[in-house]
Amino acid sequence: MGMNVGSGGGEESGEVMVDINTTPLIDVMLVLLIMFIITIPIQTHAVKMNMPVPNNAAPPPVPPTIIRIDLDFDGTIGWNGEIIPDRATLESRLQQVAAEPDQPEVHLRPNKLVTYKYVAMVMASAQRLGVTKIGIVGNEQFLN
Repeated sequence: MGMNVGSGGGEESGEVMVDINTTPLIDVMLVLLIMFIITIPIQTHAVKMNMPVPNNAAPPPVPPTIIRIDLDFDGTIGWNGEIIPDRATLESRLQQVAAEPDQPEVHLRPNKLVTYKYVAMVMASAQRLGVTKIGIVGNEQFLN
């Protein structure tokens, strides 16, 4: 590339030079290319995990027994479809569940209109008595 230095008068002295100096653009492009090349190994980093080997000799696990506790909008408690009259009966049944060596799963299914105090009461009783496998099911009704 040549550089046009003023000749001290003549035809070209009055014209404006319109050529773009591309040297800084090329420098920036090369710096960005080097940064991109350096960051590629970070993006393709993989975590090695030792996955368990399946044991075909082991029997399939037994599906857990499920206890369904239903809470109606007025606080009525159902135990596998049977109405529980009071909190003491609920706690005695939860105590029996907690005493089993392999606890069954307790599925708490509250109604969409039930107040939170009834849900909290059942969950607090279950936690206090030692029930460890408890979960709230039917959350799709609360989406709308």
